[in-house]
Amino acid sequence: MAAIPAATRKPQRELPLQESRALMRDHFTEHTGEKYNEGWAKLWEAGDFLPWDRMMPSPALPDTLDNHASVVGSAKLVLPDGTTRRKRALVPGCGRGVDVMLLQAYGYDVVGLEYSSKAVEACEVYAKETENEALYRIKDEKASKGSRVFVQGDFYADDWLEKAGLGEHGKEGVFELIYDYTFFCAMQPSMRPAWAKRMSTLLAPNPQANLICLEFPTTKAPNAGGPPFASPSKAYMEHLSHPGEDIPYSEEGEVRMQPFAESGPGALERVGHWQPADTHGIGKDADGNVADYISVWRHR
Repeated sequence: MAAIPAATRKPQRELPLQESRALMRDHFTEHTGEKYNEGWAKLWEAGDFLPWDRMMPSPALPDTLDNHASVVGSAKLVLPDGTTRRKRALVPGCGRGVDVMLLQAYGYDVVGLEYSSKAVEACEVYAKETENEALYRIKDEKASKGSRVFVQGDFYADDWLEKAGLGEHGKEGVFELIYDYTFFCAMQPSMRPAWAKRMSTLLAPNPQANLICLEFPTTKAPNAGGPPFASPSKAYMEHLSHPGEDIPYSEEGEVRMQPFAESGPGALERVGHWQPADTHGIGKDADGNVADYISVWRHR
């Protein structure tokens, strides 16, 4: 595993997993519904309790880009006339921007989106301090680094596209790569239909365009609350197959599969699903085995 870049941040409260999750659960009991985004912003404003902040990308992302290129392709988009350009990538809920930095190193033009202005500030500081670290150096000398921009905005609104300099491309099908890690699991289950619809809308209808989800946590009890909320593979499958539709859940919080239901408008199709070679420790079981999954989705 690559070394953690030597970026600075406010000292964190290092707590056992269960205690950390209990604090998160208690915090968000006061920030539900329309106040949910405000709850995340307040955590960034305090800056001393960010349990999701690992200060480096999950090893699952470079494993995907390096070892599963036959599925996800590269940062180069081939246009109908045979010319090429860089793929545009989005990392919603990008946190400190670690995944933005890595995708940039692989040659993507990346937008890191955060609701909290304090998080965006943290991204800019982190990027300035770490861009010359080995982890974020150019991965393909022929491709060179892509661009990056961090913007503040609401994932479900459109104004941030203008802030990112992408207004001329419209409001749909803007990105050839979207990476979701600890974003789906941060959504209250009632927000998941809107999450799936927005992903479908923003992902380009192009066979070279992919939504990559690092599925986590896959083994958490569904009735344990969150965030992070239990996010088994079947939750991604049901929501992305029926974007914007209400998906049935049991009283225990289990997703009810609908194997014979027709896919909804804008449905995404899963074209790859595997366990990565490595991931953050939080995504492993007590024996150190990887519990996370990678899923790759495209428009049908």
